[in-house]
Amino acid sequence: LACFVVLLFFGLLMLTSASAPMGYDKFNDKYFFIKRQILVGVLPGLVAFFVLAKIKYNFLKRYSLSIFIFSLFLAFLVFVPGIGTDLNAGAKSWIKIFDQSFQPAEFLKIAMIIFLAGYLSSLGKELFDFKKGFLLALSLGLIPVFLVLLQPDVGTASVLFVILFGMLFVAGANIWHMLGLALSGIAGFALMIFIAPYRAARFMTFLHPELDQLGIGYHVNQAFLAIGSGGVFGLGFGHSLRKYEYLPEVNADSIFAVIAEEMGFIFAAAFIVLLLFICYRAFKISKNAPDNFTRLLVSGIIIWFIAQSFMNIAAMVGLMPLTGLPLPFISHGGTALFVAMASVGIIINISKHTEI
Repeated sequence: LACFVVLLFFGLLMLTSASAPMGYDKFNDKYFFIKRQILVGVLPGLVAFFVLAKIKYNFLKRYSLSIFIFSLFLAFLVFVPGIGTDLNAGAKSWIKIFDQSFQPAEFLKIAMIIFLAGYLSSLGKELFDFKKGFLLALSLGLIPVFLVLLQPDVGTASVLFVILFGMLFVAGANIWHMLGLALSGIAGFALMIFIAPYRAARFMTFLHPELDQLGIGYHVNQAFLAIGSGGVFGLGFGHSLRKYEYLPEVNADSIFAVIAEEMGFIFAAAFIVLLLFICYRAFKISKNAPDNFTRLLVSGIIIWFIAQSFMNIAAMVGLMPLTGLPLPFISHGGTALFVAMASVGIIINISKHTEI
């Protein structure tokens, strides 16, 4: 819990610095994004955290299917004219109701985890049977993946696929079935790259970031400049130069580059160590959880956090193509922070019944 509190406050601190120029430029208020993050993310997130930390976790298992179906319904609404909206050019990932916008895919992540934890724990050894167990579980888990791909949001779909793969592995699926799924995932990823010209261009930029530095390669090269100029000790908190309208999505996808620029290599490395320590502690809770449902539930949540965190960081340092994924607990996004804090409440609830 202490680690998550440190992560939350560090995120608010870095968002205050990173988003100040954009907030002043767009809204004439350099604290616009941090105020919105607290109002829409932190405050409702605290309520969700305390509720889910207190209620009996069996409630989640009992209503796992209903939660999953409701989240799929919300995700479907992005395609409904007048409700679905495009806040990020190219992807129809948001819905707007009563002048309030939120991203259903964030709810879909935790709903999918709750559902799969309940379903896979009920399967038991039947998961080893390809047709009756593995294939059916896989088909149900792929529904949200394909729904998000239709938006299209390849980054979020990739996170959902990693969650599905990780939870099937933790549940004890046949290793040959898992190998086939991994190869199919790689083939599907390659197919998505080559059927869409803009994805192919992103992939080529990943392989050769020095090409077209003012065009498709602009984002990643600006991230390299920010991270490189930070050096070992950084330029100092609030002293980033790249956040002044050089680095795209500075308050969201690119915030790790600002962390490295202002705080330096040592602090950026310490941040990664903190993420790894949270991962270690969460898997200890999972290993000693009171039952199979809670074991899978904690595993799914931490697989989500760690996978998305490292996909974001890897994109910033050039280890994988840009995906547009935010950094959990750090990037601006009220819906994402609300769901993340609710998920931590679930882990804390389960940890109270666990001998670590």
